[in-house]
Amino acid sequence: MKAKIIITPKKAVLDPQGKTVKNALAHLGYTGVSDVHVGKYIEIDLDPAADRETARQTLADACHKFLSNPIIEDYRLELE
Repeated sequence: MKAKIIITPKKAVLDPQGKTVKNALAHLGYTGVSDVHVGKYIEIDLDPAADRETARQTLADACHKFLSNPIIEDYRLELE
């Protein structure tokens, strides 16, 4: 089983890295980009015998306490 975690800044939080990427894209001639958000992508391999719901709860707890900053970031957790 594999967990995929995508962490992005909340919409209300200033994202200087995203703004820099957006400006660079415009300077390179890429038009039509209205906004860019730069985040983190994490993959975690899990024991195939692990209980899916327990793994989801454990990883959600890790995301909330350690992998993301819930004050300024949102996360999305997917299990495959």
